[in-house]
Amino acid sequence: MVLEGKVAMVTGAARGLGKVLASSLAEEGALVAVSDIMDAVEETADEVRNSGHTSVAVKMDVGDYDSVKRGFAKTVESLGPVDILINNAAITDNMALVHKMDKAKWEREIAVNLSGAFYCIQQVLEPMIDRKWGRIINIVSGAGLLGGFGQTSYSSSKAGLIGLARSVALETARHGITANCINPGLMGTPAFWGLDEKIRERLLRTVPMRRPSDPKNVGNMAVFLCSDKASYITGVVYEVAGGQGLATY
Repeated sequence: MVLEGKVAMVTGAARGLGKVLASSLAEEGALVAVSDIMDAVEETADEVRNSGHTSVAVKMDVGDYDSVKRGFAKTVESLGPVDILINNAAITDNMALVHKMDKAKWEREIAVNLSGAFYCIQQVLEPMIDRKWGRIINIVSGAGLLGGFGQTSYSSSKAGLIGLARSVALETARHGITANCINPGLMGTPAFWGLDEKIRERLLRTVPMRRPSDPKNVGNMAVFLCSDKASYITGVVYEVAGGQGLATY
């Protein structure tokens, strides 16, 4: 129970990777605020509680500053000050070439994926500094490292998360706070298995291990980075991606 008694906030946790991250932290003793804009956030919090752990559902739109403030106020009231923040919430609904990209969709994707993480970090940072302990993790993407054809807004937001984490790491290193990123790579989610077989095969050819990741692998990395065993690690991007960032032919 390496995180026993720590209060954690996981955004975008109603389903998928965020749900796994919330469960992984709870299994190690964290009190978890499960945050999402989706109604299913209540079900996820119930599942965590039914597993014998402490959780609260927080309905929150990370792209809305006032919604974020309300969400963190509820978390602090229910569980206490946040010790661990995982910025996982993200959207990908703006597939277009740069010169044809819709302005409103660009702004919404940046608001959710990048500004949302900034808003959340602002809510937790001063209390973390006061307590001389904190863990911040931004979930990024290969698109933020390599770019993405037709995904400029998403790639830009994920690249921005890396700069955000590294800047926070620099500013807070002397206060017992770490800020890191995790790139999950290609994960074996229902969305992946629902793709056409030829598309799945093409994607898997970019992974030297030739298989998608179990999201639990990302949860394990998050637990490690939040633990005291990782207290001297900050400003780093960890790839849990089966070698996907390597050259493949």
